Amino acid sequence: MLQPTFALYIFAQTFGATMTANYSEDSIRTLDWKEHIRKRPGMYIGKLGDGTSPDDGIYILIKEVLDNSIDEYMMGFGKQIDITITERKVQIRDYGRGIPLGKLVDVASKMNTGAKYDSKVFKKSVGLNGVGIKAVNALSSSFVIQAFRDRRTRAITFSEGNIIEEEEETTTDKPNGTLINFVADEKLFGNFHFISEYIETMCRNYVFLNSGLTINFNGNKFYSQNGLLDLLNENMSSPGLYPVIHLKGEDIELAMCHGNQYGEEYYSFVNGQNTTQGGTHLQAFREALVKTIREFYRKEFDASDIRASVIAAISIKVEEPVFESQTKTKLGSKDIAPGGMSVSKFIGDFIKKELDNFLHRNSDTAELLLRKIIESEKERKSMASIKTLAKERAKKVSLHNRKLRDCRVHYNTDDERRNDSSIFITEGDSASGSITKSRDVNTQAVFSLKGKPLNTYGLTKKIVYENEEFNLLQAALNIEDGLENLRYNQVIIATDADVDGMHIRLLLITFFLQFFPDLIKNGHLYILQTPLFRVRNKKKTSYCYTDQEREQAIKSLGPNPEITRFKGLGEISPDEFKNFIGSSIRLEPVRIKKADSISGLLEFYMGKNTQERQDFIIENLRIEEEYEEELI
Repeated sequence: MLQPTFALYIFAQTFGATMTANYSEDSIRTLDWKEHIRKRPGMYIGKLGDGTSPDDGIYILIKEVLDNSIDEYMMGFGKQIDITITERKVQIRDYGRGIPLGKLVDVASKMNTGAKYDSKVFKKSVGLNGVGIKAVNALSSSFVIQAFRDRRTRAITFSEGNIIEEEEETTTDKPNGTLINFVADEKLFGNFHFISEYIETMCRNYVFLNSGLTINFNGNKFYSQNGLLDLLNENMSSPGLYPVIHLKGEDIELAMCHGNQYGEEYYSFVNGQNTTQGGTHLQAFREALVKTIREFYRKEFDASDIRASVIAAISIKVEEPVFESQTKTKLGSKDIAPGGMSVSKFIGDFIKKELDNFLHRNSDTAELLLRKIIESEKERKSMASIKTLAKERAKKVSLHNRKLRDCRVHYNTDDERRNDSSIFITEGDSASGSITKSRDVNTQAVFSLKGKPLNTYGLTKKIVYENEEFNLLQAALNIEDGLENLRYNQVIIATDADVDGMHIRLLLITFFLQFFPDLIKNGHLYILQTPLFRVRNKKKTSYCYTDQEREQAIKSLGPNPEITRFKGLGEISPDEFKNFIGSSIRLEPVRIKKADSISGLLEFYMGKNTQERQDFIIENLRIEEEYEEELI
């Protein structure tokens, strides 16, 4: 049965193009729920992606299922969730109350159906609109939902949202709960793959926000006793300047500290949902922190000095939150805090009371915090003139040369493709020229470096403003004041696949690790993978990224194919480049593992040429035939 709620007006083309189109009643179609989701998946799970980025759709599918299990735990049912992923098959089992058996079909396949409309059954839950699990169903080639409830069980099997098999109720001795198995549809997601680290981060965040919950993922156990305190301790790359301040109240929790890193770093959550793009609650915290500090020390410190080098995590729980998209990465609500008060007042009152009390009771921490603010103030004032000149220089350059070739989404603040925007950082006119001519001008920008960047290890942030390349790059990304205004979701390093290209990659990664580590921590930095070889005959062309792919292509194309070795991006024609930066783009994320020490990594790889590093290079050096002559 078609559902008018999800009628979609599909349409001849834009009105300007309908001069030759037959726009009539037959042009209006009504899609049922699963057709609508499959035609417009971005409305439900954001971008599809292939698993390279932590916000790709395959991870949103996992999150949508997990959110329901977390809601059960928040209501006091089920202290364990088991996740098993084998290649592309995902299995999630919780031990909550179990979906009522007679409603399994409705819960999995009828839009706007669920118990979360009843605030007595689900208070302050993550999922609210009855859409998430249906989106997983519609976007999966195989989807099986099974409920265990009061010694009875039932399972239903779907494919692309269509019922394949309905089992009758049977008895069971298994504990209550819900079991879901699904395989994302390759027709939509393509050749996708899961990166375990992204799922592990998701699991950690869930247990940090739900103390006492255990999540088992592929044999690894995730558990937290101290909530956001554990989260902050795990994510700080170096010891804080004072012990972490950990404050808890009804429906709100905060952990914060100051370190020696540059910028501000935040982890914000609403009802257990990681709001990676912040929102009204994060803005309220930032403002309340400044106000409380000023009042405590009775001095009108600049807001940037108070928040410089802060790392903080804040979590609130509210009824019926309003997010700015189905993926729930940014809170839009203003008046949904307990008692009907505004989010700003709820958070502001809590910070003013609890943080002020904490600082009065912990004079050592208050003194260290004051010292940090004063140091930040001195540094800001000493750099004020340099920053002013740098901004003026960046403004003039962006107006009068072609260093940055921007994309169109930034000229329309309502463009839904803004989250798909990316920027290629490349070196040399030929490489940047090829990418510029091949790119999607709507969502892809290009920033052209002039020669090799400076090695910034051990330098202060002053160099960011004094060095023209870094100053302009910072301005292009708009990250001087943190990631909140980052203009591109994906920052892609695109260099030649040779020794010089590798060196440029390292220098750029060093720059970001040194001054903007949260860009990497939040999964925004990538390496563009381009083919090393082109193997072709008169009938077919294959692009190969590895020696193994080259050998396979030679075998498949038969005797004497033409083999070309690409040594630089500039050697690849714009027409060919479209194949590598379009829908089949291969990106390698730059990731920092939990155990990595940023300062230790930079010291080892980019510091002085120690004997330890020389030994490492000798032991791990592999000289490819193509470079042997050059290196000798």
